[in-house]
Amino acid sequence: MERHAIAPRDDWQGKVEAQGLIWHSQDGEPYWDERAYYAFSLAEIEKIEAAAESVYGLFLEAGERIVEDPEILDLFGIPEYCHRPLKAAWRNEPPSLNYGRFDFGYTGEGEPKLFEFNCDTPTSMLEAAVVQWDWKEALFPELDQFNSLHEKLLGRWAEIRARLPDQRIWFTHAADPSHEDTITATYMRDLAEQAGLETLAVLIDDIGLDGRGRIVDSDDQLITAIFKLYPWEWIVSERYGQDIVRHLPETAWIEPIWKMLWSNKAVLQVLWAMFPDHPNLLAASVIQEKIGASYVAKPFLAREGANIEVVADGRSLARSAGEYRQGLTMYQALYPLRDFGNGYPVLGCWVVDGEAAGMGIREDGLITGNRARFVPHVIRG
Repeated sequence: MERHAIAPRDDWQGKVEAQGLIWHSQDGEPYWDERAYYAFSLAEIEKIEAAAESVYGLFLEAGERIVEDPEILDLFGIPEYCHRPLKAAWRNEPPSLNYGRFDFGYTGEGEPKLFEFNCDTPTSMLEAAVVQWDWKEALFPELDQFNSLHEKLLGRWAEIRARLPDQRIWFTHAADPSHEDTITATYMRDLAEQAGLETLAVLIDDIGLDGRGRIVDSDDQLITAIFKLYPWEWIVSERYGQDIVRHLPETAWIEPIWKMLWSNKAVLQVLWAMFPDHPNLLAASVIQEKIGASYVAKPFLAREGANIEVVADGRSLARSAGEYRQGLTMYQALYPLRDFGNGYPVLGCWVVDGEAAGMGIREDGLITGNRARFVPHVIRG
């Protein structure tokens, strides 16, 4: 694993915008950062792929454990009225892309270590699947890249198409100023259309309820299937949350409600309790003393690096602000990231229905936040 500086392409902004990445810079600094790239050996990529698929198997086993234990569901902060519908969704397997991004720490030595699983509303998908492949083809056409995400997502949409009523699906997200959610939802909508689905769009704030409590769009059409970039923990906390859950059988939600099990950082403690000393896991507990003096503290449901603290030998190295101060905190053993010259890379390893599908790398300080830079990669040797 090596980091190499390189000159950006002429008019790189226009090139990535042509691929759909309109949010490529922030405050004059690039988010998509092609001033450098990471190079991996094939053996390293195979190790990362194996880690992603191995950890996915652990999540399957952990899910089986969690749905059978109401006390664990309570620990996760999942409302009691969701327990039975969540278990039913886990057992009945409604239509699902079953995709997600494992965030791993890796320095080029040893095994990749899991930080968390972004599998309910993961972003940075277009960058990983399309934009960095286009960059590689332009500059290094003779090299390969860990990247089959586009093809696997397209294939998954084709697989679930027949299970969606009238082969129609709505796409929703919040009206985000940065357009990050817009880009991701637009990319997924394009994939769904390529797979033969009719697609419609509705902002999350424009979704309403009919007289029976079923969700409808701004034209009062009954929404029979919906892809959302809006977390389940937010949905069930809304005033209409109980209506949504009560009518789950009448609307296919992509992703299903059972994703609440895996996207919650409380799952890290369950994994460690079930698989202690697994080579791709870090010790995790809600009790800091069980982890020791070097740890990362993060709220169960924090997002984009908010409210994180990094502590080494009892000394705070970094701390981020945010809006996730309430609720329980997970303490995870500190993994010493390596600065390759311009920040600490975190590997975002994508899986689609259990298969490793690609990787995106984000650089930042000790805490990977919403100002992290996306850096492309290649495979050499």
